[in-house]
Amino acid sequence: MTTGLIPGGQPPDPQPSGMRPPQQRGGQGSPHVDDRTRSSVITARAAASFEPVGRSVATARSFVRDTLQGWGFADIVDDAVVLTSELVTNAVVHAGTHADVLCLRSEDGVRIEVADRYPEREIPLQGSPATMGSPDREGGRGLQLCAAIAARWGVEYTSTHKQVWFQLDLPDRPVGTRTAGPSLPADLLPLADSRVRVAVVQIDRVGAISAWNEDAEELFGYAADQVTGKPLTDLAAWPHTPGTGTGIAEALQLSRWEGSYGIRGVSGRVTPVYASHLRVRDTDGEPSTVCLLVRDHERAVLQTPSRLPASDSAPVDGQSADPFEVFIGSPAPDDLDGLLQRTVERARDMLDGDSAFLLLATDDETELEVRASTGLPSARQRFARVPVEAGPGRYGSARMPAVHEDLSAVPGVVPLLNGTGMRSVVTVPLKVEGRLTGSLGVAAEAPGRYSNEEALRLQFAADRIALAVESARLGELERLRRGSLSFLVEASDLLAGTLDRDQTLALMAQMTVPTLATWCAVYTIADQASDPFLSYVLHEDEELIDGIKSLLSKIAPPDPVPTPGARVWPAPGEAAHEAALRSSMRSLGLTGGPTHQVSSGIGPTLATASAVGGETVVLPLVARNRVIGMLTLGKPTDEHFRQEILELAEDLSRRAALALDNARLYSERTAISQSLQRSLLPPGLPDIDGVEVDVIYRAAGEGNEVGGDFYDVFPISDGAYGFAIGDVCGTGPHAAAVTGLARHALRLLAREGLSGPAVLERLNSAILDEGARSRFLTLLYGEMRPQPDGSAELKVVCAGHPLPLRLRQDGTVAPAAEPQPLLGVIEDLELYEQTFTLDPGDVLLCVTDGVTERREGTRMLGDDGLADVLSTCTGLTAGAVAARIMRAVERFASDAPSDDMAILAMRVA
Repeated sequence: MTTGLIPGGQPPDPQPSGMRPPQQRGGQGSPHVDDRTRSSVITARAAASFEPVGRSVATARSFVRDTLQGWGFADIVDDAVVLTSELVTNAVVHAGTHADVLCLRSEDGVRIEVADRYPEREIPLQGSPATMGSPDREGGRGLQLCAAIAARWGVEYTSTHKQVWFQLDLPDRPVGTRTAGPSLPADLLPLADSRVRVAVVQIDRVGAISAWNEDAEELFGYAADQVTGKPLTDLAAWPHTPGTGTGIAEALQLSRWEGSYGIRGVSGRVTPVYASHLRVRDTDGEPSTVCLLVRDHERAVLQTPSRLPASDSAPVDGQSADPFEVFIGSPAPDDLDGLLQRTVERARDMLDGDSAFLLLATDDETELEVRASTGLPSARQRFARVPVEAGPGRYGSARMPAVHEDLSAVPGVVPLLNGTGMRSVVTVPLKVEGRLTGSLGVAAEAPGRYSNEEALRLQFAADRIALAVESARLGELERLRRGSLSFLVEASDLLAGTLDRDQTLALMAQMTVPTLATWCAVYTIADQASDPFLSYVLHEDEELIDGIKSLLSKIAPPDPVPTPGARVWPAPGEAAHEAALRSSMRSLGLTGGPTHQVSSGIGPTLATASAVGGETVVLPLVARNRVIGMLTLGKPTDEHFRQEILELAEDLSRRAALALDNARLYSERTAISQSLQRSLLPPGLPDIDGVEVDVIYRAAGEGNEVGGDFYDVFPISDGAYGFAIGDVCGTGPHAAAVTGLARHALRLLAREGLSGPAVLERLNSAILDEGARSRFLTLLYGEMRPQPDGSAELKVVCAGHPLPLRLRQDGTVAPAAEPQPLLGVIEDLELYEQTFTLDPGDVLLCVTDGVTERREGTRMLGDDGLADVLSTCTGLTAGAVAARIMRAVERFASDAPSDDMAILAMRVA
């Protein structure tokens, strides 16, 4: 079932424009049937649609009953329910189509229309009673009942719909009769003294007594001249009721008030009284309050009788009805939003209002949050918060029932209604065990629509739903907190799973959109002297990201305030509104420019304005006592954040800030490490005439560019070139430190003109001088001198390193040197160099043990495996030889290498 209600005004014509008036047939002998144009003013409209199922008949009965009772038409409820039941049965059971029910209220009655979507079904003529159907038949009685009960009725049908309507007039009541109680025996009448005295006291605008009648003198013992000019607060004994913040002075400022307190008489004794206050003004506009007071046991004289909805005392379908079910309807919504929305709709209907709203209190009762409304721009107001006690825009009537006859006289007293056109409003609190849990209000566009009587009726309803609302709110809060805990756990795992700064920024945004916000922007601050920088923007609609990024780049970033919690940032919404306004004006040619040049940009500009037009909040990203950025969350036009969402976002921002700072520190340290490591690598390979040189280097460990293996090829002098390849014990930074020492020492010593053995012996001494930081290393060092005949003469020293392999043109592979002691172990080394010649086409391959010791289970590549691979490289360039060796090493085992690897290939062209 779908329902809607539009108070006031004339209902819209449901017929499409240009359609011919439908054929009509009427009842009760009237030749003229009421058409869509009515002389009476329609003051309210309620509509509902019911599916073609059997239970819809009962639901339709409840809908009509609740609607008419809410309008105060209890006298005609039974007739309307009977007729509606028959007509809806015809539609959903016999015709098998949806039934559309429309209730229209006017000054003198109600009209109900039931339409189905089976126009081919024959409608009997009024003049042919024989075709109206027999009472014994299952169907066809609806029109007979309309003819018998309704004041007027008729049928209208088109090619797609058939509609049966009837009108019930209100019974005539004696002039002046508003309501009447039952006739009671004398012993059941309220008890009063032989003479009932009603004290009439008038209070001026400052709370002083200005009038005091004779009955007041008799009741309290003061003569008029004794009390005139004195504040009523001097005489009143005001009760201190828990949960209320209003005293006698505040009560006198209310437009209407009714209740009990005490008056101290001349004897000093307190006389309990029941009072009714009415605030008036004289012809000069001077306000005052008229107080009618009787002794408390005679309160029946002044007390407004509690008017319960008719359905509260009347049984429904033969059973006693629960007041909560009567107000909310059955079945009651099982979710909080549904319950609140049903509540405001029923409250509006019950008091014949144009709008209604419900606010829920925060845990500390300092603010109220808008959770449901009808007849108001709810999207703009949803989740908006207003203070209860103090501050700008406070909600001053939250803790007690209040009636405001004209909001234009006290603007801002109900902040939710500012700018809505509502003039009169009644608000009542929702309380559970004396604690304020919310506020329910009904408003109307006309002034003076509500009195204390309506406030009592609304309070009666609020008291019956307060516990159910609070229970549903606590259930929702518990579910939200459980979901928040799960969300934070998952977010912490994701943030802890990366140390990449850019990925951390992306995760921050992706976790908030769309779970917490519609769009998100992350600002970062490099250091205390830097301005915030827009680092990341995300929107749930990817097409809007560029527009939001462009908008934010044109406005100043939010201030990096370290104060925890979310704060509102209005700048994006204001800037978007101004941009949209300028674009619209240019498109209309109001700025003097050509319209065709800017019209294409209006769509994106308006879309961006709508995307960021709602509430925008900023949360600081604080890590290690420093603001490192800001997390900005936004909603689209007219939307606000829930307080629970902001609290969850604050928890997330703390975790994200620490993750972002960790990523920053890691990135900085990685950059420093990589910069130092790059300084340990050769700047480049020299060009050697007649010799091809290529190197492949792989350092073990993530993020390492240099490890324990190293290589170098450099010019010495007079056409000679030095080359080296070595392996320091271990991997990582400690091994890289020895690598840098070895590579730079080799270049320095070789250029001093020392022989190969002398160079390595002095390098050995330098390594041993490092003491505890020293590490032994294997090293192959050699000198190459190209010859005029195209060959190359080589002198090499192999200090504990895998032997270099020589590949001849015929495919034979053999070691090119003999093994000698490694460096960094003993002080006195006796090394020697070996000389040989590489002929054109020959290849010299030098590797570290990470290549030969490549393992797959118990298998190892070894020297023999390396020689077999090299034997297949005849005729290849130096780069191709190095690449083939590396592919063979990688294919030999599936696991990632655990040791550094270096491959140096030299080929005589």
